[in-house]
Amino acid sequence: ISILQGCVNIIVMTSVGETLRLWKKLPKVENVPNIGIDNAVLSPHITYIRWKVHEDWVTQLKYYEGIRAVISTSNHESSALVIDSVFSCLHKGCTFPTTNIEQQMREIEEGKGKRSQAYSGLPQQRANCDQTVFSIYKGVKTFDFCKKHNLIVTGGMDRIIRMWNPYVPGKPTGILKGHCAPILYLYISTEENRIFSVSSDNTIKIWDIRDQSCLFTANPKASRIQGEVSACLFCPTVKALYVTTDSIAFLPLRTKSQPQGHLTVSHKEPVLCCGYSKEFRQVVSCTEGSVVKVWDFDTGGQVFEFGDAHGHSAITCMTFDISGRRLVTGGRDGCLKIWNFNNGHCLKILKKEGKSDEVCDCTYVKVNRSNYVMAVGWDRRIDMYFDSNDDVHHIQNPQPYWQDDLRSGHKEDILCIAQCPPSLLATSGYDGEIVVWNMVSGHIHSRLVTPVPPECTDAKVGIDKSVSSVTFLKTRIRNNESAACLVSSGPQGYVNFWSLVHGGNLFATFEASRMKCLITKMAVNAEETLLYVADLSGYIYVYDTKDYALTPEQEAPKTANYWRAHISSVTSLVIVDEDEVLLTSATDCTVRLWSIHGEFIGTFGQPEAWSIHTAASWKHPMIPYEILVDPFSMPAHRILE
Repeated sequence: ISILQGCVNIIVMTSVGETLRLWKKLPKVENVPNIGIDNAVLSPHITYIRWKVHEDWVTQLKYYEGIRAVISTSNHESSALVIDSVFSCLHKGCTFPTTNIEQQMREIEEGKGKRSQAYSGLPQQRANCDQTVFSIYKGVKTFDFCKKHNLIVTGGMDRIIRMWNPYVPGKPTGILKGHCAPILYLYISTEENRIFSVSSDNTIKIWDIRDQSCLFTANPKASRIQGEVSACLFCPTVKALYVTTDSIAFLPLRTKSQPQGHLTVSHKEPVLCCGYSKEFRQVVSCTEGSVVKVWDFDTGGQVFEFGDAHGHSAITCMTFDISGRRLVTGGRDGCLKIWNFNNGHCLKILKKEGKSDEVCDCTYVKVNRSNYVMAVGWDRRIDMYFDSNDDVHHIQNPQPYWQDDLRSGHKEDILCIAQCPPSLLATSGYDGEIVVWNMVSGHIHSRLVTPVPPECTDAKVGIDKSVSSVTFLKTRIRNNESAACLVSSGPQGYVNFWSLVHGGNLFATFEASRMKCLITKMAVNAEETLLYVADLSGYIYVYDTKDYALTPEQEAPKTANYWRAHISSVTSLVIVDEDEVLLTSATDCTVRLWSIHGEFIGTFGQPEAWSIHTAASWKHPMIPYEILVDPFSMPAHRILE
């Protein structure tokens, strides 16, 4: 529901069937049951949420379940398009994080929502960390969003179509010019890789997403569309555009199939995690569609596949047991499962009793002589599951929580977990807090607070301080405990180095992402001399950290290398030291292999096999086609800033 004051309003029904049954009995207007919003919000099982988003009328509004966010637009330039989070979703390659609304939704589920919120005075402004704001010249009249292409297109009074990465509001990735009148309608056709646009002079254009070129124009004389356009709809089922004026125009799309031989994907859905089994020399990748694929590491060919691993829920994280023979997956359904991944047999289900919250990350640890699966996520607790061959129960509940976890653990969602045998464990949260634990005693070893980047210190509103990746420098803990031995991601593409002595101290902080994008994954080589950092735009940066942050540092480490590995968020980064290669996955549906120097070996699932130790079989010096043509792959230049 959009209102003239620039507000976004949400009506949450906790009992849909009962509510609609009661509303159906209300007086009819033009033979349709009718209820005013003032009465609707006072109905049983209804909670009303209202945000102040724009400074002008809302021109378009849509909720996208895939990113759990509301996107709204207005003609006000400073708030032309706003992405408002409804739930937290940072680890799936889709990330618009929130805390405030997530808490409201939890209260709704518990029956604590307050209907009086609708009339509690002026609507509240959203916190900056809960929304992404795009400033666009002359505002926006229409937009569309495509999760697969990670693309937003906008159009308005200035007759220009702008293409945006939803995570980078600073500048568009492409500009499409050609319309001679304000743009009224936009639609992204995912399968055809096309953008459809309709302007107020009844001109229809079709654009190619990758080439950013106009493929077809239908002027009013050719299409015979007359009168003022009142509504448009593209129907993907019949591949046709409907345009209504005082009549309805039906324009079917007839296209020739285009060869896509240059595009290779490993999955049909975004890949949310992958890993390497040294025992079998196999790669396992898991997707948002709950599909698991097993690949031959040495050739890139597919070995096995099974689906519905977590029903209809996405697989958000994975790890292997110590032997590398069993796979552990965590899902959006709140469950963990242990698999024989060579035949798809589920050996165990690990879950809490009652409702389970999304699992964000997991790891397999050995404490003393016992093995455990440890998981973190939206429940803000560390869940420990005992793993023993003697346990015959197929469904297993977690161990009792540590007392320190209950009393003074995380206060926000936990996004990441990392271990340092034999006793240290680190967890990081949405609010920027990192907690280092003693796994043996269950006590808190140290608590670290992520710093705000220098350029953000004067910000009047909060920024996204979520920490999506942490990693230990294990040799330093053994040999030089006073040096920085924990690395964490930070806001605005920063990376932080921490010493863990005396309760923890920040030794160094630097901007690792040249795109100023969120750091999604980090990894260090076996010697811990090189730090690999991946960001939301698909770039990988390599930093020389051999002697870095042994004492407090003011400068950034030397950049050893960087390249673009994917066209969207990197979801896994695994170094296979013995073969000197790097394994990556991303939400662009690909799993790829690189040399540690950034040479492209290949994409898992490509027609041609490779041989790890035969460079002539690699794709290098070629790079993936979609990276080559993507505007974000252009070198940075001060003129383009």
